[in-house]
Amino acid sequence: MTSPDGPAEPARAPSPALSMRGLVKRYGRTVAVAGLDLDIPAGSFYGVVGPNGAGKTTTLSMATGLLVPDAGTVHVHGVDVWRHPTAAAPLLGVLPDGLRVFDRLTGPELISYAGLLRGMPRGVIEARRDDLLRALDLTPAGATLVADYSAGMTKKIALACALVHAPRVLVLDEPFEAVDPVSATAIRRILQGFVAAGGTVVLSSHVMALVERMCDHVAVVAGGRVLAAGTLDAVRAGQDLEQRFVGLIGGEQADPELTWLRPSSD
Repeated sequence: MTSPDGPAEPARAPSPALSMRGLVKRYGRTVAVAGLDLDIPAGSFYGVVGPNGAGKTTTLSMATGLLVPDAGTVHVHGVDVWRHPTAAAPLLGVLPDGLRVFDRLTGPELISYAGLLRGMPRGVIEARRDDLLRALDLTPAGATLVADYSAGMTKKIALACALVHAPRVLVLDEPFEAVDPVSATAIRRILQGFVAAGGTVVLSSHVMALVERMCDHVAVVAGGRVLAAGTLDAVRAGQDLEQRFVGLIGGEQADPELTWLRPSSD
C-alpha cells in the first residue's frame, strides 16, 4: 500500500511488555541464569515453568529490579529497568516468592503504606485500598494484623500491595503456593480481570495444570536457559504441558526399584 508521499512504511510490531536479553547471574561458580532471552507479549497471561533450581526466581527478580544481573538488559514497555529504574518501577507490580511484609500492620495499613511508597495521593490510596479489600474478600479482617493472617490471606494482601498503583505488568512468583481453593479462586478472578483490561501477567508456577488453565503463553526454563517459549499450544506441541515439560528437561527415567519398600505383614 502506498501513500501520496510514497510507499507506506510497514507497520511496526508493538514492543513486548517485558523483554529480557542476555541475562546472566552467577553465584560463585554456580551459573543460575545463563544468557537468557525472553519476550513477554503485552496483554498476555504468561506462565514460566521449570524444575527446582531452573533459574525462574532469579530471572524474575532480575526482570523486576530486585536483583542486579551480572550481564544483560531488561525493558518493561520499552523502558530499561536498570538504566531508568524510576521510570520502570511504576509499570511493574511484583509479588516475589517468600515475600516478607511488615506484618505488624493491619491489611489496610499495609496497602496504604505500599501506596505511600509509590507517592500516590492519600485519597486515591484509600479508594483503591477499599476496592482491593472487597475484591479479595479481606474487608472482614480489616482490624487483624497481617502477622495473624493465614497463608492465603497473606498472599492476597501482598497481591493488593502489588496492584494498588495500577501497574501495566504484574510479575508473580508462585502466587498460589500454600493458598486454599477459596483464596485461589479470588486471586484468579483478579488476575483474569487485569489481563482482560489490557494488563500483562507473568506467573511462575510448578503446577502445570494451573498454567494450562490460566495462561495463553508459556516458557519452559531449565539450567538458566529458555528451552521453549511461545503460545501454550505451540509449546505443548500436541501433548499436555506436563508431558512436554518432562520431555524437554529430560526428566523421564526408569522407575526406581525400591524392592525393600513393601508393607510387611509381620
